[in-house]
Formats: sequence, C-alpha cells, structure tokens
Amino acid sequence: MTIPYAETDSSTVQRDRSLLFRSLHDGAGALLLPNAWDVASARLIEEAGAAAIATTSAGVAWSLGAADGDRLDRDRALALIARVVAAVDVPVTADIESGYADSPGGVAETIEGVLAAGAVGVNLEDAHRGGASPLRPIGEQADRIAAARQAADAARIPLFVNARIDTHLLAVGDPAVRVQDTLTRARAYIAAGADGIFVPGVTDPVTVSELVEGVAGPLNVLAGPGAPTVATLAGLGVARISLGSSIAQAAYAVARSAARELLATGTYESLTGALDYGRLNTLLGSRPEGGSAR
Repeated sequence: MTIPYAETDSSTVQRDRSLLFRSLHDGAGALLLPNAWDVASARLIEEAGAAAIATTSAGVAWSLGAADGDRLDRDRALALIARVVAAVDVPVTADIESGYADSPGGVAETIEGVLAAGAVGVNLEDAHRGGASPLRPIGEQADRIAAARQAADAARIPLFVNARIDTHLLAVGDPAVRVQDTLTRARAYIAAGADGIFVPGVTDPVTVSELVEGVAGPLNVLAGPGAPTVATLAGLGVARISLGSSIAQAAYAVARSAARELLATGTYESLTGALDYGRLNTLLGSRPEGGSAR
C-alpha cells in the first residue's frame, strides 16, 4: 500500500526531526539512547536531557502484556509509538523487531505505519524466530531493508534505518569468523538502504574497534553493567549507544522486590528512592495527551 504524499505542517516537522536525528550520529561524541517503553518513561528520559528517544521492543511488548520476539501485533506496537511521539519534543526512533511482517511488502506497510505515527527512525533486526536458522538469509533481510527504505522514500521522510545484526547476540556461527560474518551482513544491509548498523552482544574494545573500522556507517552497540564507559566506546568510534530493555527490566525488578518484601516481611524498604508523586504527576500533566506536534 502506498500512501499518497501531501505536504502538511506535521510532515515538515517530522522531516526536520528526521534530519536532526540523522545529524546526532555525526557529532564528536556518541548518541546516547536510554530506551523508553511507554509515555512516562519517554517523558522522564527527555527530562533527563536525552537528545532523542528510542523505544525498546521488549519493554513495549512487556508493558502491553506480550512477550518479546515478534509476538506483539503491529497495530498495538504502532499505537504505542504514536503515543510516545506525541508526548515528547525530541525525535523518536522505534524498535520494530523484525518489522511485524513476514514479507518485504509487509515490512513496507509497517514502515508506513511508523511514519504515520511520527517516528523518524527504526531498528530492523535480522533474527528469524521460528525460522530454519537463527538469522534470516542475507539476501532476504536485504530485501526487507530495501522495502523499508523505499516506503520511507515514497513518503519523502529521510527515515534513519538502523539494521540490527544478531550474529553476536545469538552467537551464530564460528566465533573465529563472526566479525567477518557480521561485516558481510553490514555491507549488504547498507547497500540495501540501511543508514546505520546495530550489533548488540558485543562491547569488548578489540571487537568493537574491528566493527567500527569495517562498517561503512554509524555503529550502534548495546551497553549495560560491565560494559566499557561511554567515553571509552565513543573513543573507539562508536556513534550510538543504547541501553535496550535494561531500564525496563530494572523497573520491573523494583516492582517484584517491593511486592515480595510486602508479602514476606511486611516492610517497604524496596520503595526507597521512588520518584516523588507530585513531580511525576506534574511532568505527565504538563502536556495534554497527544499534544505534541508531529
């Protein structure tokens, strides 16, 4: 399905945000993305000073009562993206897992929905859950990326397509050639229209340096406890650092700890350090739902 293009104020805002988001990959330091999973987390991340908001597909799925891994239906995912976009004034990039579709045409329809929601970037992964192998064949994934690129071009929005490669995260293939396998995929995905490459599951400086050297575009890595500091990763040439689902996981850990403590001991210490009710309520009440221009 091709959506007829018509210039509107919202499309101009979206195009400007898209160009801004692209420029954030070209600075002296890395673009830092503490991933959000709902409106409240997105507003808090924006308030903390983030230059852009990235959603986490796992956190989004969990918040909507689904498991991660291509199990959330497209319409519910797109509705959440639209709500996040409407809630913040910074660019939003959406993690859309494998594109919520089986075919390149279906991926294109998902991209049309992402653009209609107002987002300016996507993560599109090559993991193939339920497939004959852990990853989609390179050519098949390249076709899906090309379909995403074409859909964005048809809408005249310079969508930032971040191609996620799961060779390291899923430990696919021979470890001795895993970096080269990753770079082979990266070359094919960039040729198909990807703007950047996301390689979760690797943070050791030697491997990161090899990937930075070999990827002809901005490299995104997934960080967390035990990973090198932002300064170290940026110094290696990493352009984008994400936290993925880890903030959502930490938040849910507090929910579990507080519940267990109350039920087991009748105490409440797990709630120490909670955000002030009034501050959080004021933050969420400072803008009517859907009040941000797209």
